Order: sequence, then structure tokens, then C-alpha cells
Amino acid sequence: MRNAPTILHLDMDAFYASVEQASKPSLRGKAVVVGGLGPRGVVATASYEARVFGVHSAMPMAQARRLAPNAAYLVPRFALYRAISEQVMALLRELSPLVEPLSLDEAFVDLEAGATAWDKESARLAGIKLRADIRAVTGLTGSVGLAASKMLAKIASEQAKPDGLVLIEPGSERALLGPMPVRTLPGVGPATGDHLRRAGITTVEELAEAGEDELVRLLGKAHGHALYAMALAQDERPVVAEREAKSVSVEDTYDVDIHDRLRIGLEVQRLADRCVGRLRGAGLSGRTIVLKVRRYDFSTLTRSETLRGPTDDPAVVREAAARLLDSVDTTGGVRLLGVGVSGLADYTQEDLFAQAVPVPVAEEPEKGAAEAVEERAEPVERHWRAGQDVRHAEYGHGWVQGSGLGRVTVRFETPQSPPGRVRTLFVEDPALESAEPLPLVADSAHPLARPGQSGSDRQRTPPRTPEENHGQASSDPASLPKSWSGTEGGGATSRP
Repeated sequence: MRNAPTILHLDMDAFYASVEQASKPSLRGKAVVVGGLGPRGVVATASYEARVFGVHSAMPMAQARRLAPNAAYLVPRFALYRAISEQVMALLRELSPLVEPLSLDEAFVDLEAGATAWDKESARLAGIKLRADIRAVTGLTGSVGLAASKMLAKIASEQAKPDGLVLIEPGSERALLGPMPVRTLPGVGPATGDHLRRAGITTVEELAEAGEDELVRLLGKAHGHALYAMALAQDERPVVAEREAKSVSVEDTYDVDIHDRLRIGLEVQRLADRCVGRLRGAGLSGRTIVLKVRRYDFSTLTRSETLRGPTDDPAVVREAAARLLDSVDTTGGVRLLGVGVSGLADYTQEDLFAQAVPVPVAEEPEKGAAEAVEERAEPVERHWRAGQDVRHAEYGHGWVQGSGLGRVTVRFETPQSPPGRVRTLFVEDPALESAEPLPLVADSAHPLARPGQSGSDRQRTPPRTPEENHGQASSDPASLPKSWSGTEGGGATSRP
């Protein structure tokens, strides 16, 4: 573990929900829940206002509605979330070439590798500037943790939530970790936590006092060794810039169990096409086709077939998925289907060895049936989903609050407008159409806020020397958050 707190962990605050609040002025400061809105949907993200009622990620949506009946429930807009995530990741890459994304809203950064930070003060200034840049570019807030290791940086960012910065000084780690519950450490889930609690171990300090031999006896050799090292604040994992994708997959959960075998087959074909679309978008191909089926009783079956060479041919993937489905009993109904491709490569086998058995001509009508199902997914009468972006020829840009009985309720507002007026329209109103999301920040002076420009599109600013940074420490904009150095636990905290 290094001697300076130059590992940064960024966690965007309630990311999906915060994006929705930023784009919808009428929802700012209110409870917002993003996720699947069907009977079997789950919560993807809840705003901090919704968390007050006990709503949290991965909770069944039905339970969330009982806890917070007056919250706004919205479908995810992943294309927008990915676009904003790319802006944030570009800011991180300005700090260092070593950026390890964990998800759309979370990443580690090695500041020392980018010569952005070399001691406590330069690391703190880098964290403050990053948070200000994120707000300028996206209008959103992120919490930053700074420490000498990945484990401690992540713990620090959790302490910083929401919208703060916590720095853990080298030498203070043991004192800081000691009173924390064992569940604070990565790899300690509910089962391991209960097992340790039954052994009388509830805090990190008690974990360290138990000793390595006792932890190996309780948890096994690998887990025991790793947990003892973490209890001593030891974490040597490096920040890894690139993570190789192991598979590409898509899946759908259905509000009502599917019983019709033909419909199940057509859904598998549709999923196969979507999977290939993602595969090609990533410039990859794969050798192993995987089918996932979750049945009515929640039992999950996985079947796979390995081809002779990698492929990104949709016909090949469809045919392999169909053969895999033939080996699965779907009697009683299906609640989830998924198609994936693994054994990835960055090229495609350009010969017949990768090809599956040709589909007999007699089965050709099923292709037309598949197209019919896709058309039914977007019915002629148009189905508007809560949270969807729309535009009306007369009223302008807005978003769907709800629909039913042939009518749709739309609130017309933009990210830069005051809360807008609500209007109820006919579902088939010809003046109403789907729209692309609007930018959260308009007319920002920051280059990354301009559409189509990333961190690699412009010359990178040379890193400052410690003397130059010290000389400019007082020239930060007045809007940047102030910070204070804590005396307890040796930490430094910054909050707006």
C-alpha cells in the first residue's frame, strides 16, 4: 500500500434518480424511484428523498410503492445515463490514464499515475476540482473518497455521501476501521457477517484481534487470509484501466408468465438479435451461445452450445439459441428469458466452420411471425411509459407522467425551465411524438459539456509541479466547496 492518499474512488449520488431530477424540474427535491414498473419490476435507484421511506436498490417495485405511494415511478433511460457516464469518465481520464470503471456511476482512479497528486494536499485539491467539474459538465453531484488503497478509498466515498469528499490519511487507517462493522469490508455479505457474529466478531477491530488462524478456521484459507489483511487495512490491489469483457448478454423479465411455446421461441429469436446488436456494437464476436430460462417456479436453467469459431452472425446465434430452447421444458410457463454470447474475440471466423445447421425452408414462416411480434411490442395505438421524453407540436418538450384509458398525461418542461404545466392528451394525438433527452446543462463553458467532445479531443493540460499547485491553491473559483481537516481519525472532509 502506498504512502500517499492518491487512490480516488468516485460514486455518483443516486445516479439514475439524480439524472431524472436534473432533467425534470418538477421532481427536484421529491421522492423518485427508477426501475421496472411491471408487477415483477425491481428498483434500480431511489433518490435520497425516497430512501427516507425505506426504498432501496434491488427492492421489489411493489414493495417500494407500498412504502412510498406518492413517489414518482419512472422507467430507466439507459441511453441518457450512458451518455452522462461517458462525460464523467472523460473527466476522470483527464486526471490519470489509470481509470477503472466499476459501473456507469462508479470508478477508481490512480492519481499518482497521472502525476495529478503526490501527497495529501494535492490529492484533496484534485478531488475538489473533480467534483466541481462534474457539477459544471453534468449538473450532478458525486461523492469522492481518497486513500492509499482501493478498499479504503471506497469506504471513504461511502462516508462522503451524499455530495462530499473524505480523505483518509495514511497512518490513520487502523484507528478509522476499528469501530466499523465487519460488513464494511468488501467480501463480507450477510451470510459471512452472520457467521462472524455467531463467533462473537462484529467489528473490524474484533476481526483483527481474532487473528489470521482463527479467521482461516472460520472462513477457509483464501477468505480468512484476505479478510485478515483487510482488517489490518492492507490492500495491494492496483487500479486496472481495462477490464476484458467475458460475455455479452440480454434478458427480459415478463409481467405475465409466457406459456405459448411459439411465443417463447419468437422471444428467444428477438433476444438473440438484440444480443448480436450489442456484440457488433462492441466490435466483438463469440464462440459460445448461452440460453437462460427462468421458469414459473423460479427455477433457472442455463444451456450452452460452443461453435467451431467465433461469430457475430445473427442467423447463427438465432439458430443456436433455438436448438438450445428445444432441450428446455417450458411447461408451466416462463417468467424470464435471456440469450448471451461468451468466448469473445475481436474477429469473426470467415468460413463455414462457425455456421450452425441451416434452418429448413419449412420453418421460414417463423421469421415473419417474429417480425409480427416485434411490431406488437410497439403497437399502433402507441404505449407511453412513465418518464419517457416526448415532444408536442404546440406545447414543446415534456415527459410522460402516466397513461391509460386512451389518454396520456404529460408534464411539459425542460431541464432549464421552471416546473411545467401538466396536460392530458389522447394517446393517438398526432402532434405528440417520442423525443430525445435534452442536455442537463446548457451553455456550459466547460469543453466536455459540448456535445461530441471528449477528453481525448483536446490537448491535455500538463501536470503541475507541487510548487505550482501550492502557488495556485488559493485561486480556485469561489463556488468550490471549502474543506476542513478532521482531528479524529486523521481524516479530512469536504462538503458543500
